[in-house]
Amino acid sequence: MSDKLKWGIIGTGGIAATFARALAVSQSGQLLAVGSRTPQAATEFGARFGAPRCHGSYEELLADPEVQAVYISTPHPFHAEWAIKAARAGKHILCEKPLTMNHAEAMTVIEAAHRHDVFLMEAFMYRCHPQTAKLVELLRDKAIGDVRLIQASFGFHSAFDLESRLLKNELGGGGILDVGCYCVSMARLIAGAATGRDFAEPFEVQGMGHIGAQSGVDEYATALMRFRGAPEPPGERHDILAQLVTGVQLNQENVVRIFGTRGHIFVPSPWFCGPTDGVVKIMVRRDGGPLAGTEEVVTEEVNLYAAEADVVAENIQRRQAVAPAMSWNDSLGNMHALDRWRAAIGLTYEAEKPAAMRLLAGAGKAPQTNHTIKQSRIAGIDKPVSRLVMGSVLDGASLRTPHGFAMFDDFMERGGNCFDTAVVYGSEPIVGQWIKNRGVREEIVLLGKGAHTPYCDPESLTRQLHESLGKLQTDYVDIYMMHRDNPQVPVGEFIDVLNEHQQAGRMRVFGGSNWSTERVDQANEYARRKGLQGFSAVSNNFSMARMVDEVWAGCISASDAASREWFTRTQMPLLAWSSQARGFFVRAAPDFQEDAELVRCWYSEDNFRRLERVRQLAEERGYLPINIALAYVLCQPFPTFPLIGPSTLEETRTSLPALDIELSPQELRWLNLEEKTRGN
Repeated sequence: MSDKLKWGIIGTGGIAATFARALAVSQSGQLLAVGSRTPQAATEFGARFGAPRCHGSYEELLADPEVQAVYISTPHPFHAEWAIKAARAGKHILCEKPLTMNHAEAMTVIEAAHRHDVFLMEAFMYRCHPQTAKLVELLRDKAIGDVRLIQASFGFHSAFDLESRLLKNELGGGGILDVGCYCVSMARLIAGAATGRDFAEPFEVQGMGHIGAQSGVDEYATALMRFRGAPEPPGERHDILAQLVTGVQLNQENVVRIFGTRGHIFVPSPWFCGPTDGVVKIMVRRDGGPLAGTEEVVTEEVNLYAAEADVVAENIQRRQAVAPAMSWNDSLGNMHALDRWRAAIGLTYEAEKPAAMRLLAGAGKAPQTNHTIKQSRIAGIDKPVSRLVMGSVLDGASLRTPHGFAMFDDFMERGGNCFDTAVVYGSEPIVGQWIKNRGVREEIVLLGKGAHTPYCDPESLTRQLHESLGKLQTDYVDIYMMHRDNPQVPVGEFIDVLNEHQQAGRMRVFGGSNWSTERVDQANEYARRKGLQGFSAVSNNFSMARMVDEVWAGCISASDAASREWFTRTQMPLLAWSSQARGFFVRAAPDFQEDAELVRCWYSEDNFRRLERVRQLAEERGYLPINIALAYVLCQPFPTFPLIGPSTLEETRTSLPALDIELSPQELRWLNLEEKTRGN
């Protein structure tokens, strides 16, 4: 027994009991301890299932040095908290589905597992059963041709108890999170297997559902999802459609059907992989040809939860499971699809609303990374400014508040303190609520922008500034940037109104975004003559890649030689937007044409030559190309504060090694194609 993985169970509900029984017949696991909210419940559970150690709190279980892995079986809203705490305690983690309440929390949990180097898997037990592996094999072998349609259902009719977790908003109730997550995970698995991948992500999600007037959760719901199919001769691509139904107030068939171009597959027990007519089977119906007819594919009958525990033990060293079990990216994709389904029916949990957003365990603590974000100074601001600035454009996040809070919490934990906002971003209310909830206004540097075309005039500037301060729930911004210039307005009029607001305490310093260096010179000359404050910083585009075409109308780049000379001479701080060329150094390739904006704004012969040099230097130094590209901005001979726009916590983390890279002046010139060789 000593070589078996020693498990602790967090929670003592029905699913915890099921897992405890399974450990007794698993090949690799041993139940060592249980943790409950009360000593009595822990003792009773331990006596039933032979747990030698019974802890009267979850904290006590995590502090037990003999516990190697934990199974988290609490209600949904507590998964993230205890998974993060388990990771911080150095315990490997099997967490009940859904991994968290939403994609934002899932990112935070996975980052904790990565940071503390522990195993993490979401407990979709059917993914660990031989039946699911056989289903994937059949699809990859084109047993029914090319997949066109997936139908998956999982629902039941529970007692109408508004205090039960199934119908309680505060406990993450409803069908989508409780059992609809199975349908989504199955559709993504099937669409992936049908196209030669471990899983696939839907590019379209539609949904309808009944949200109970008393419960406030989805009592039954349906979703339509669309996936990219595999290319077919002569180059045509057919989409894969999925029809999903779920509910906690409606009994359903609870089966999976897959329809392809040469037949269909029926899985009578997809979730519990139980025997039908005495055997665990998949029914394959082939249309036409020598194999026409129905085949009964029989698979091994095993204990679902014991198999799940064994998958954990088998994959401990790689820190995450392999397909068809749930990998980290698989879980992230599933949570994102579930977010989109809930958004489609208008279901947001009370805990996800701005005023209620809580700080997850581990966030907001002292930085715990080797790449703590360095800080510098901008004259006129009484606190240091992080060298990287976090953008707040949250486009694409289906649940914008949780996503934004997760991104901001993580950035601050890593040592970042400067946050970029703007009227046109639409994110000021989220940033403001985050600042209020966290109580961090005096710890952060807030960059606000307004007066964007067509509202680029002194009157509009004043009106928008007052509106922005209200949305941000603050009396001032540390840095204010005019988002555009208006050459029809004399620079003196802008300097006068900016000084009025600066003297009134509404901004500490100010500057211009997308202003030409000539107009900045004119503005600062006017300020000098009048004894007023001038521009303290500029926010134009600056990156290793040349902006071939304007990302937005009125954009100005400072990447050219003349602008670089001006910034070097004046030592004007540059808060560089699109500092990573909007993903050019990650995704760009001559044959990659799917992102029309990337192609339009950044594709050119000289930029692809820069990309080649970035990749060469990255390989030599052991970094990612994006790190070299960002280091190029950080290592200029004038103060730079690159604005970054990560959409996930992983993107934030993988950007930070750039802070460790030093590039010589000659390397900077070589990367920018100004020298043929780097020399010594």
